[in-house]
Amino acid sequence: MTASPDSRVYVIAEAGVNHNGDPDMARRLIDAAADAGADAVKFQTFRAEALVTEAAPKAAYQKAATDAGESQLAMLKRLELSPATHRHLAEHCRRREIAFLSTPFDRESLRFLVEELGLKTLKIASGEITNGPLLLEAARRGRDIVLSTGMSTLGEVEDALGVLAFGFSESHAAPSRRAFRAAFDSAAGREALRERVVLLQCTSEYPAPASEANLRAMDAMHDAFGLGVGLSDHTAGIVVPIAAAALGAAIIEKHLTLDRSLPGPDHRASLEPDEFKDMVGAIRTVERALGDGVKAPMPSEMKNRDVVRRSLVALGPIGAGERFTEDNLGARRPGAGVSPMEYWEWLEGRADDDIPAGAPVTR
Repeated sequence: MTASPDSRVYVIAEAGVNHNGDPDMARRLIDAAADAGADAVKFQTFRAEALVTEAAPKAAYQKAATDAGESQLAMLKRLELSPATHRHLAEHCRRREIAFLSTPFDRESLRFLVEELGLKTLKIASGEITNGPLLLEAARRGRDIVLSTGMSTLGEVEDALGVLAFGFSESHAAPSRRAFRAAFDSAAGREALRERVVLLQCTSEYPAPASEANLRAMDAMHDAFGLGVGLSDHTAGIVVPIAAAALGAAIIEKHLTLDRSLPGPDHRASLEPDEFKDMVGAIRTVERALGDGVKAPMPSEMKNRDVVRRSLVALGPIGAGERFTEDNLGARRPGAGVSPMEYWEWLEGRADDDIPAGAPVTR
């Protein structure tokens, strides 16, 4: 899924847990994503007990959107999707001709996505960027990886990339920080990262303030690591992801919900189907507007060039042999004649023939 700067933006509809644990709602999210023109729809694959302890608190945004007295473990248990449901959803994606993606949150879930569902790309969530064992397992599976970087420093992103580089290299060395560093510094490790990893700028708040989207961090990560970059967006509305597309994002990921008023942790930071469709349409317009970067006249404007440009003309009657001066030579529309850029050269000469007032000069 790695992409060059001039390729099509890959749009991921983040269904996440916005199905509220209901398989039918999950299928409807797939339909909404496909109808909106997304390239992929992404879910989350986890076993709650492998993700949180009984004592793990909810985040503030989760408390605001769900029962504040409920534990994070209990909330996640309600949001799990069974392996059978995953298979049905993947098949529904094939029927709707949209890619099925999911984020694994534990090694068994990762194994399931790769071995049983055959996913070629894995999305790693921002919260897992310091989960070295999960990163290593993902890389050893040899899949393309989209890595969200919310809450991270550039140094933490580099550490994560070191683990991935080590995993991609199929090194027989024992995993260690020193081995990860060596893999990151190696030519083979850097090449593997360039071929297989895209980094997503992300602000891990729901919804995130637009003032903290920090889209320029995409450039910072691209400059630091030479990898494709994109945006996993949690801001309200569609302005920020459209701006990210204009700045060269290879991937745009945005939460999708059927109804923002539904109960659940992520609905409030999501787009409804019509909004998502508008976002995709705007991103495609941005792609076309970016063009090829060659400064040259466009086909649509060629018909206007002679109409709005000027040519050198006689400001009054000029007799044969009369010298051209600032008083008798000027520039007027249309622009089919001698370019006014030659004005000063013509001031050095004389008219070969009589030129009526308003007539263009000719060679």
